[in-house]
Amino acid sequence: MRMNHIDIHVADVAATTAFLVRHFGLTLRETRGGNGLAILTDDAGLEIVISRPVEKFGGAEQQALGVVTYHLGFIQRERAEVDRLYRELKEGDAELVGEPREMRGGYLFYCLAPGRVLVEVGWRE
Repeated sequence: MRMNHIDIHVADVAATTAFLVRHFGLTLRETRGGNGLAILTDDAGLEIVISRPVEKFGGAEQQALGVVTYHLGFIQRERAEVDRLYRELKEGDAELVGEPREMRGGYLFYCLAPGRVLVEVGWRE
């Protein structure tokens, strides 16, 4: 068995989608409705669905709640890629949560994507 997708709820699907495509190389495969849903994929088969909050599932998202309840993690092949992405995000539109540092056997940092989605960028030997 393998997990084939994750669906994250945000208020602004387009902004979160653009951020993940621009900085993490995801491919936009499909959109549905005006700012209603986007399906992103990576080169390893992972699918990330970005959608608006669904009322029948509680109708909330992290921005409105003002909390971070989960995070997405992107592992890099080279330690230098962590530093490169940090610089790119620092110069761009990301809210950074600390600088790259050694932690839990790796080298990583966190940032917030639009929609208050916590993103971990890391490398491990």
